[in-house]
Amino acid sequence: MSEFSGTKILADETAELSERVALSNKHALELLVGSQQIIMEEILFASNEVLDRARTEAHLLAEFVSKLAGVHSVTGIQAMVQECGRHQIDFVRRDCDRLFKHGQRLIDASVNLMGQRWRN
Repeated sequence: MSEFSGTKILADETAELSERVALSNKHALELLVGSQQIIMEEILFASNEVLDRARTEAHLLAEFVSKLAGVHSVTGIQAMVQECGRHQIDFVRRDCDRLFKHGQRLIDASVNLMGQRWRN
């Protein structure tokens, strides 16, 4: 009888171990899929940012050229340079704010992805 109970205990331990391995594999797969999704979203975000940045720079260059063509004096050039400098500073500020917010969303998504795995 003791042989039978020993075999039953071994079978129960094996079943429990196989359940834990299966659950571990499931979590690893979910982590890989979630990571892949985050990476793909980052690639999409980066491509959109590059395109948006190129459009904005082209717009700023066109604005600069048109203002430069309309300037007829040294004081006009000084005013134009100051105004274009303010536009560039505003552009950099907005760009940094947008990238900071995106970085925060990326960190939150990564923490959420890892947090879900640790809770299970």
